Amino acid sequence: MKSLLNRLLKKSALKAEKDGRHYLYTLLMGREKYVSQESQGVLDRLLDGRVAPLVVHFAEQPKLTTKDLAELRERLKELDDG
Repeated sequence: MKSLLNRLLKKSALKAEKDGRHYLYTLLMGREKYVSQESQGVLDRLLDGRVAPLVVHFAEQPKLTTKDLAELRERLKELDDG
């Protein structure tokens, strides 16, 4: 748990204030912003910032249903049209 808190502190997702012998932790960013920041970090480290290879990878997985693929196609079409 301590290592997770330290990682979140380094990423400025939390702040810590000493309260006697304990620390009080406060969230500094919401889940959506944190997930977005982490996702971009993964894309940058593994895929040179490109999303397409990641989408293709997941689309090729056997657990993806026909419904999942249809949802992906629809969302990509919405993004392309938007």
